[in-house]
Amino acid sequence: MSLLLIAGSSFVLGFSGACMPGPLLTVTIDETLRRGPWAGPLLVLGHGLLEVIVVLLVLAGLGDWINQPAVFSVIALAGCIMLLWMAYGMLRSLPQLRLDLSGEARAGLHPVLAGALVSLANPYFTVWWATIGLGYLVVAAEAGTIGVIVFFIFHLLSDLVWYAFISGSVSLGRNFLTVRAYRGLVGFCAVFLLGFGLYFGWLGYSRFMTGV
Repeated sequence: MSLLLIAGSSFVLGFSGACMPGPLLTVTIDETLRRGPWAGPLLVLGHGLLEVIVVLLVLAGLGDWINQPAVFSVIALAGCIMLLWMAYGMLRSLPQLRLDLSGEARAGLHPVLAGALVSLANPYFTVWWATIGLGYLVVAAEAGTIGVIVFFIFHLLSDLVWYAFISGSVSLGRNFLTVRAYRGLVGFCAVFLLGFGLYFGWLGYSRFMTGV
């Protein structure tokens, strides 16, 4: 996989997860009401610090173990199942999906610490990295260390772009993304996840069959 493809696909893959409502979105809205538009980027910084640990483990040698054919196949197929499940859930939720940017200002932790703790407390974060994230790291690692670094940078950039947009919208007191446009964005991401899930499945199956 080329570095350009790694960069583009990791950005869209990360954006697909970031744009779905969840605990980090709620905290971003609340923190923005208290601290202003910088809350989103600071929360992403805390979120990203946790993800750095995963990437460093791969670079420290974990990648050699998970790149074994059997391990690679299991991780890739698990990632395939998770991606297909995510895509199905996103498509099913489209008719009722809304981006609610309302919230109440309340006391809380520093955004960097809050971003890390909210991510750590979210079971979905662990499941994502144990399946999809780890699977993509294995694929990116085939391009060498630079492939893993490019994956991480553009994955984190997707979070930064989305949550900076959310903080900006809340700070200005308006929603720049209409319900129709938001549903279209999520629908596009769901189709992307569907295609990438099938790609993960093919990689896992082919590596299992060839044993290399």
